[in-house]
Amino acid sequence: MTNGYRITAATGIHRGDREYQQDQVVLLSHARVQGCVLGVVADGMGGRSGGRKASDQVMMTARQIFERYDPASDDATTTLRSLVSEAHLVIKLTAISTEEEPHSTVAAFILNPGGDCHWAHAGDSRIYHFHRGRLVRRTLDHSYVQTLVNRGEITAEEANNHPDANILLGCLGTEAEPTVDSHRIPHLGPGDVLLACSDGVWHYFTDAELGAVLDSMTPREASEFLIDKARRRAGGGGDNLSLAILNLQAL
Repeated sequence: MTNGYRITAATGIHRGDREYQQDQVVLLSHARVQGCVLGVVADGMGGRSGGRKASDQVMMTARQIFERYDPASDDATTTLRSLVSEAHLVIKLTAISTEEEPHSTVAAFILNPGGDCHWAHAGDSRIYHFHRGRLVRRTLDHSYVQTLVNRGEITAEEANNHPDANILLGCLGTEAEPTVDSHRIPHLGPGDVLLACSDGVWHYFTDAELGAVLDSMTPREASEFLIDKARRRAGGGGDNLSLAILNLQAL
């Protein structure tokens, strides 16, 4: 509890219809500072072992960086960008040593005890900010179809079912430095919900559907519902699924 609100949270993960799990997700409470939380989703790519190694490296880097993080003196956006760049470097080194091609997306947020929230992402794992069920903002994917949407050539709905929807223009572990977009929310309070998730989740829902679920259920209920509903809608062809939900409620 802090600043007039109570934090409830949950994570969810499912292999979907894939043979192996390459997604990873974590929600961490700061070891020394109450009300400081890190959430991270990583969607690994590169074969059975390569993708999992990449998402594992994102999680390991996230834990190490958050352990050193001091919200009183460190800048959260700089910390998140360091998380991305360090994980990118480690994944590239892993590729050299294993002769695989591990890659990963990342979507990460830090909630500080003062209520300010920062996020950063690379790839097509997303972060959503809802207030009482209404979408305030979400990340924009680093993908080919998102560039088509940006140019007005297709709609967001058409992008979801586009044959090239899986083509990423940036992620961790590639030769080029990944594009990293960041955002700051000056103050979160009661009624605000954050959702970080991989494309195995968001692909099957409209923004309005996500908002309605997150507004009407606890994080644990919403996590289970969204995974179950995405599995049903995938019809036996679903990707790995992972999500983290952070809900701020009035005391």
